[in-house]
Amino acid sequence: MDCPSNKVTINKMNFISSYKTALILAPHTDDGELGCGGTIARLIDEGSDVYYAAFSTAAESVPKEFPSGILKEEVRNATLCLGIPSDNLFVYDYPVRKLNFSRQDILEDLVQLRSRLSPDLVLMPSLNDFHQDHATVAEEGLRAFKHVTILGYELPWNNLSINHQCFIKLQPSHMERKVAAVSEYRSQGRKSYVSEQSIFSLGRTRGVQIDTEFAELFEVVRWIL
Repeated sequence: MDCPSNKVTINKMNFISSYKTALILAPHTDDGELGCGGTIARLIDEGSDVYYAAFSTAAESVPKEFPSGILKEEVRNATLCLGIPSDNLFVYDYPVRKLNFSRQDILEDLVQLRSRLSPDLVLMPSLNDFHQDHATVAEEGLRAFKHVTILGYELPWNNLSINHQCFIKLQPSHMERKVAAVSEYRSQGRKSYVSEQSIFSLGRTRGVQIDTEFAELFEVVRWIL
């Protein structure tokens, strides 16, 4: 009797290009660009439809020399730099540092996004992020998208630790678009981690770890193949 072969044929596909619809969850405007701006640029270059949801414009924290609503304009300009159409941007107005008090409302917003978009990839803050707003979005994101591949992006200033489980290789052009997007946040320019040097340094460091020029790091929350 002829037995079927036990040889496994591996499809050497590009897993990035296999994701048709990606949703970025940003507790505050600029978190998505800082955590995974290069990956957003790569996803778009490889044909994914990318959507971006920001849950707070942090109006209460905007420096006094800027209009309180400036982050709504800045996030629109920043996401356009990455290639996200304006129609793919969702901006909510939850009070900064108080997202945990609106946990159920945020979950309901996420469920609506799931129903509307049916994403096959969700990028959100790491579950090891200790900022209260970031933790809320990550925890509710996990609840809302339990049947979807989820990667947690890195924000080193808020991560006591992060699992080095997934690296996404980036080209210099992806990093340049990430820097251009972050630079649109003029109201946040005082923060050291928004500098071009800081962004490129972290990208190079993650690249060194996998022997490539640039990369972004993610923890694998759920990976569905």
